[in-house]
Amino acid sequence: MPVYNKLVRDKIPQVIDKSGLQFKTRILSEEEYQAEVVKKLTEELQEFQEANNPEDAIEELADILELIHAAAEMNGSSFEEVEEVRVKKGEKRGGFKERIFLIEVEDE
Repeated sequence: MPVYNKLVRDKIPQVIDKSGLQFKTRILSEEEYQAEVVKKLTEELQEFQEANNPEDAIEELADILELIHAAAEMNGSSFEEVEEVRVKKGEKRGGFKERIFLIEVEDE
């Protein structure tokens, strides 16, 4: 039986059960959950970097977005608050659409 030892989406146990396979899960402590969300974000970012086509890239971005929702909640916030901060930072500092690559800045 393959061992995964990783955070999975909430409905994965039902998906596995419907396939008739045996499995084992457990509920993580709050501390374990926080560590696993960070670990899963890293995993999904790696998968996004390795995506070979736009469809796969969008799938990975959707996973990253779901984890951003989870990370916001575990930090006592919400996705809406994260979005507000993103908009404010964009207004103050801009986004990344212009593809500006900073080479160097003169020392003071």
